[in-house]
Order: sequence, then structure tokens, then C-alpha cells
Amino acid sequence: MTYSVAVSGASGYAGGEILRILAAHPDIEIRTVTAHSNAGQPLIAHQPHLRSLAHLTLQETTPEILSGHDIVFLALPHGQSGQYTDALGDTALVIDAGADHRLESVADWDAFYGGAFHEPWTYGVPELLVDGVKQRERLVGASRIAAPGCNASTVSLSLAPGVAAGVIDPTDIVSVLAVGPSGAGKSLKQSLLASEILGTANPYSVGGTHRHIPEIQQALRGALPGADPRISFTPVLVPMSRGILATSTAPIANGATDAEIRAAWESVYGDETFVQVLPEGHFPRTADVLGANTALLGLAIDRPANRVVVVAAVDNLVKGTAGAAIQSMNIALGLPEGRALTVNGVAP
Repeated sequence: MTYSVAVSGASGYAGGEILRILAAHPDIEIRTVTAHSNAGQPLIAHQPHLRSLAHLTLQETTPEILSGHDIVFLALPHGQSGQYTDALGDTALVIDAGADHRLESVADWDAFYGGAFHEPWTYGVPELLVDGVKQRERLVGASRIAAPGCNASTVSLSLAPGVAAGVIDPTDIVSVLAVGPSGAGKSLKQSLLASEILGTANPYSVGGTHRHIPEIQQALRGALPGADPRISFTPVLVPMSRGILATSTAPIANGATDAEIRAAWESVYGDETFVQVLPEGHFPRTADVLGANTALLGLAIDRPANRVVVVAAVDNLVKGTAGAAIQSMNIALGLPEGRALTVNGVAP
């Protein structure tokens, strides 16, 4: 069976990455692409690397144009998806790459986003441990999927095994992330100009203000119901177009041995394709996952500081966004989970 697809926000980074991956998917026909201010222009004018899709023209983003497809991807700025999802009730599968359907708490939404709250959808991180099982079990047959925030899923995948196993203390998590500017979208912003980011590292959303914090806390509460995860979260913009290198630490739980700590991660991810724990003493680079739907984790046990250190590398546009969305789509449709996705990065 071939599924017809519409992709909104197709002129942006996330929309472009969704299209790049779907273009190689044998079960997908990309029928419609939409945008806002760029409607009426050729897709290739905004995504010149997508040569196989040069025949497509960007249309207006309206419920009428998006409806009538088997699958709709929404790659819109936060706060804009809800107006369309409410009108797509007849669409078999809708996947939102924005934040509108990620959070379960109205209070968290109001505190970090504001505006209309929309019901939470099935979270699109298949490997995440939730209540003792993998999130992929909830994705089977799902009709509404919320793709994750790239920083949020990176940190959650980094720490969930340790939280679930009780080998780390989730009340004192510290995460510092080096991130590429593509995660901020394609709209023109002075802080993202090349002259502002080349040759420098710039912290942002410091001091508990980043919007992905409640998403991380929600995921870690799922890993261990009753847990009270608290996190100091500091992202730093660095001059690479894409990628996240997240260094997360947490205190070692009383009595946890080195063997138990490492086993917590290896038992959860040992049979996973797209989340891999590196051998002891090895740590990932963002270059290793460029273009891949892979999260690589390096684990260290810092006994003098009494903390576990997890270093995670992902491509924020693939495993962080578009790849996670399409991996979740495959599961929901009963297709091979890795179809059109790769574990291989691009080097040099």
C-alpha cells in the first residue's frame, strides 16, 4: 500500500528534513507541500537539495488543502499546529513536529508556552522507557503522534534508564548542551546570523527558562512513576549547522555499583538499532551522527564527584525531529521500523 502525504511547513528546516527522508520511503507518495509566506513558490526554491521533489509547488497551509491525505505532517512553529489538528479529524494519521501536543500538564504549557492548550498525543520517542515498557508499544496503531523536542528527547534518552533502575538521583540533574542553530528554525533572527555565531559559543534560555524542561521532566516521571525530576538545563549555541552534544550528570544513588549502573543503560538499549551505548571509555561526537537517525551515548562513572555522566550525540533534525517522526510513523502503520532511516552518518 502507498500512503499519500501532506507536509506543512515544507519550506523550513524540519519540514525539509521530513521531506528528505520521506523521498526515499517506498511506501510514501509526497502529494502536497504547504507553507505560509512562501506559498505559490516552487519547493525547490527553498529546498534546493531535494532534487527529486522539484515538481512540487508550495501551497497555502489550510485545513482544506491538508485534508484528503492518509498522513499529514505538521512542521509549524510552536502554537500554530493546534488550529489545524482540530480540523483534521478525518485524517488517519497526523504527526505534529511542534510542541502543541507534547505536554500533559496545562500548568506546564501555560508557564513555558502560553496560548491555547491542546490535548497530549502519543509521544514519538519509540526507545523511551515508560512504566517499564518501551514507548513504541504505545505507538502501534496510533493515529495522533507528537514528535519530540530535539533537546528534550536527547536528555530523556540519556537519563531514563538510570532513573528507571534507581541507580541515579533524578532530583539533581545537570545538563549542558552544545546545539546547532537549525534547531531554532529558518526564520530570520539577528542572534542566528553567521556574524553573531561564528567563532563564539552563546548560551541561551539560561536559568530554568528553556521550553524543553517540562518535556524532559514529564518523560523522566514516566520512566519512574512518583519520581520528582529536577534539572538545571543550559543550552549553548555553537557554530555548527546541525547537531546536539548533551552532557548530563546526576548523583549516583546510594549503594549503586559500577556494574549495576552500566547494566541499567545496556539492558535498555542493548537491542536497539537507533540508540546505542558506546563501549566503556568511548564518547560520541556530533560528526558521528550527521544525517543519521542515531543517538550515540557514552557513559562515565565519576566516583570522586559521585555522579554518573552521560554524553549523547544526535542530529537534531533527524533523530531529534524528522527521523523520530518517521520512525514513529512506521511503527504506527505496522511498517518496518527503520524503513527509509539510516544509522550511518556522513563523514567527513
